[in-house]
Amino acid sequence: MTKKYSIFLTVLFCAFIGCMSVVSLLLPDVNFSPLENRYLQKPPKLTAENLSSGRFMEDAEDYVSDHIVGRDFWVAAKAWSERLSGKQENNGVYFGKQDTLINRVDTPDPAKLDRDMGYLDALVGNVSVPVYFGLIPSAAEIWSSRLPAGAPTADEKGIIDALYFSTGASTIDLYSALEAHSAEDIYYRTDHHWTSLGAFYGANAIFGAMGLEPIRLEDYQKTTVTDQFYGTLFSSSGVRWLPPDSIDTYVPGQGIKVTSWFKGTPEPGSLYMDSYLEVKDKYSYFLGGRQPLCVVEKEGSAGPKVLLVRDSYSDSLTPFLTERCSELHLIDPRDNLSSIKGYVEEHNIDAVLVLYSFANFSTDENLVLLAH
Repeated sequence: MTKKYSIFLTVLFCAFIGCMSVVSLLLPDVNFSPLENRYLQKPPKLTAENLSSGRFMEDAEDYVSDHIVGRDFWVAAKAWSERLSGKQENNGVYFGKQDTLINRVDTPDPAKLDRDMGYLDALVGNVSVPVYFGLIPSAAEIWSSRLPAGAPTADEKGIIDALYFSTGASTIDLYSALEAHSAEDIYYRTDHHWTSLGAFYGANAIFGAMGLEPIRLEDYQKTTVTDQFYGTLFSSSGVRWLPPDSIDTYVPGQGIKVTSWFKGTPEPGSLYMDSYLEVKDKYSYFLGGRQPLCVVEKEGSAGPKVLLVRDSYSDSLTPFLTERCSELHLIDPRDNLSSIKGYVEEHNIDAVLVLYSFANFSTDENLVLLAH
């Protein structure tokens, strides 16, 4: 390589970086990325505290990364380069078999789990109604055969068994319910949630633990509401070469009243919100996505009133639970109430169900709500 050619390449590279930086600075900031389904980093705040802690530089790096021109292209290019180099993972997402993306699940901190189980047992002692506890294993556990050879991930079954053994709550064997149907489409291939079919099997595991009659899949007609769903793992992995998922429903919404608290005040809601089928975040078709509180009432039902402390897996589960419950009060601990005990007494709740995906339970820092 001649000296002139080396200088030419250096100048070309610097010009490219310079142009990218200038264009990125001139373009207006975008607050939300529909493709990644997340809010982007805001400009860093220049304060003495942020400078001394190193927070300013961390935020600045994240801001530049989030707002570089052509970000979606670069994210996809990185995933392609990882794939072509023989790597089986990008951004914590494994490239699994059968066109499946699977989130890596890290082994949780035992001290955190012990603390959270203490909160759960405090709840058992605080309320006068039965408390049921269920952990939903991830696709990394149930679909472990789809993982790349030797891919590290947490021993979810072993940890769940140990947690179940330690608690005074009545436990729900969701692992067996899902593992028995592992050959079926019980998780999305491009998203971390279970599918409506997976939620159906989960609902029957819950009914069995609560002494309620199971429901039969053959009593329902499957309706595919979209076949163009690209979920959270598609977004975070940068993978753009997989076919989309489908979203199905089984339970009709007739005879069901939904009240949502999206903004802290009650407003009419719905089991299914069709408007979300037109945007990237199609999973929010179920109930409309995150909300502090959602109350679902089944007309004419004599079933129990259940308080459900939950994460987003319960959004697609709720339609099935309406088949045996007269009322469902869904609480997101991230926007917590002051007292679960007070809520149970005020609304004449018959049972409390604490239901989480394993990954969310092991990382949620808001479970102290259970003890109040």
